[in-house]
Amino acid sequence: MEKPFSPACERNQAPILEVLQQYIQSGEDIRLLEIGSGTGQHGVYFASNLPEIHWITSDMKRNHAGIKSWLQEAKLKNLHGPEPLEIGKDDFPGKRPFNAVFSANTLHIMSWKLAKTLFKLLGKRLREGSLVFFYGPFNYAGEYSSESNREFDGWLKDRDEKSGIRNFEDVVSAMEKNDFALLKDHEMPANNRMIVFRKKARL
Repeated sequence: MEKPFSPACERNQAPILEVLQQYIQSGEDIRLLEIGSGTGQHGVYFASNLPEIHWITSDMKRNHAGIKSWLQEAKLKNLHGPEPLEIGKDDFPGKRPFNAVFSANTLHIMSWKLAKTLFKLLGKRLREGSLVFFYGPFNYAGEYSSESNREFDGWLKDRDEKSGIRNFEDVVSAMEKNDFALLKDHEMPANNRMIVFRKKARL
């Protein structure tokens, strides 16, 4: 099959890599689960540029054929999957634990109820010190950060009233309830952000 292609993935992968490299150090034993791998482009790019980590792709089964086409062409030893993962239905794949999770442009696609289900799953399955990276647009204090984000949010809600750009404060609060601490909110190109969390020790 012809490989699926996302121009947005092509544009944002280099800035995202710069942020990931600030937190993922060479020599560390990192098993990273990508939630919502989409086309598979991100997995190929990041696994090739971060050869010291194992990057495991996952998505709903209907997207697996496209992801496989990218992975099979790349033939990277540290790139795996795709694993089936639909939030609200599936648990984390495999028996070995993950110590990092990356997800791009997913929180505004799924409903807020499913987003909170994802946060709870992260809290249950990730150990102390694990990192979580969320990339995408966010609102602040209920306000859009740009007119383009306002228009994008309208388009999302027209397509599915349960989707939409999430409030940064709501995401941070929900993650804190599941034992995560906000490390940093990175400004990214095209009115996007990269929000980084670390799993805290349970008291």
